[in-house]
Amino acid sequence: MIKIKSLAIMGAIVALAAAPAFAQDKKTIAVSIPAADHGWTAGVVYHAKAAADEIKKAFPNIDVIVKTSPSAEAQVSALEDLSASRHIDALVILPYSSQELTEPVKAVKKAGAFITIVDRGLTDPTVQDLYVAGDNIAVGANTAKFMVQKLGGKGDVVVMRGIPTVIDDERIKGFQDVVKGTGVKVLDIQYANWNSDDAFKLMQDYLAKFPHIDAVWANDDDMLMGALEAIKQSGRTDIKLALGGNGMKEVVKKVIDGDALTPIETPYPPSMIKTAIYMTAAQFNGQAPIRGALKLDAPLITKDNAKEFYFPDSPF
Repeated sequence: MIKIKSLAIMGAIVALAAAPAFAQDKKTIAVSIPAADHGWTAGVVYHAKAAADEIKKAFPNIDVIVKTSPSAEAQVSALEDLSASRHIDALVILPYSSQELTEPVKAVKKAGAFITIVDRGLTDPTVQDLYVAGDNIAVGANTAKFMVQKLGGKGDVVVMRGIPTVIDDERIKGFQDVVKGTGVKVLDIQYANWNSDDAFKLMQDYLAKFPHIDAVWANDDDMLMGALEAIKQSGRTDIKLALGGNGMKEVVKKVIDGDALTPIETPYPPSMIKTAIYMTAAQFNGQAPIRGALKLDAPLITKDNAKEFYFPDSPF
């Protein structure tokens, strides 16, 4: 596995743009992604459509078809429809959930497609030819290290996780591995589905259930925003930290402003889908296919470096 910084991976984009366009048969890349049901996936949809438009304009031999799906079941149906209506040379997919999409993606691979998995891995990693994601274990671990240090090695914490996926499992594992053996006690861990409204309700439940909470970790920024609103409405003053992850611009702005509850953040850029599409398309423009697993770093975003990660005009 290769770990790289986000700027380094842009070399694939430059390489594709610089490569000569060879006369070739038309190639089709299908891009299957979740619908924009929260901020991060809205960013994914934005960058996927941008990549499709750019590649189709620059390389007439490559057709990129982007399909969004509001659920795992809908994504399975979308894959079946795509496979039935045309030959797919490559599939770039961010699975809505890991288990439900593994077998359908296997079927696409069996038909001869190159498979690029983005972000949410499948339960069988042998299906993928290329995997592009952030370092989810580091997202959890780096957040936990900061939290443990800031709390002085002890305290009561509640955790919000997303939906059952490989990346959610990895973030939780990274967090738990760090806090294990410290004086930090995890009072409860529940799913909030990477959804602000669900997180608001879950935080209300946590506040009602536990009279004292030192810190909250929501492993996604949409959930963090819901948790922060619930804390604000409760008037509780015992909570010292409320941390998230993914690099949402609203959260990065809190870090820039020196927010006491949310003084740090971890990046997880939705633009990774664009990088994955370009790297997949490169093989149809005279380059050998890139195989393996590429992971982006997950450094802490602090007040000192936050401006580097702040893009107010971005969709996320």
